[in-house]
Amino acid sequence: MITAALAGLGPASLGLAGCHAATAQPPAVEGSVDRIVIEKAAHRMSLYAGERLVRTYEVSLGGGGLEPKARQGDRRTPEGDYRITGRNPRSRYHLALRIGYPTPAQVAAAKAAGIDPGGDIMIHGLPNGQGGVASLYKGQDWTDGCVAVSDVEIEEVWRLTRDGASVRITP
Repeated sequence: MITAALAGLGPASLGLAGCHAATAQPPAVEGSVDRIVIEKAAHRMSLYAGERLVRTYEVSLGGGGLEPKARQGDRRTPEGDYRITGRNPRSRYHLALRIGYPTPAQVAAAKAAGIDPGGDIMIHGLPNGQGGVASLYKGQDWTDGCVAVSDVEIEEVWRLTRDGASVRITP
């Protein structure tokens, strides 16, 4: 995926300075985001405070394709309605917001099918130490079923999103 030779290089040395240049966006209040919508086909995550769109990000998803998550290890991102159920500031990835997957209904369906639905689905940044090469991840579906953004972006998502915010993941 990323070679050891590139791992220590920063964005400027790779000609990537400014890769996080943001377009003008409305002001946002810390903890104001109460709803997150992730559109898998569009690779887009939108944050809302009430009905007001606060931010939109391009995301990377699970490397197992765009089909809905079916079982542990399929590397797919689930679909459905969830909540942010926790935070992990010491994740293997730069910050992580836990998505409440699987729901009780998803657990029951998996049990009836005799499979493990998996879990541990997060919205997170890049693998620790890889923030300097963010452009190499952009546009690639590389996670094990999670939703990933750059380190700069997850820091903003982390600050803006309140605990318990709703998360809708659509096809």
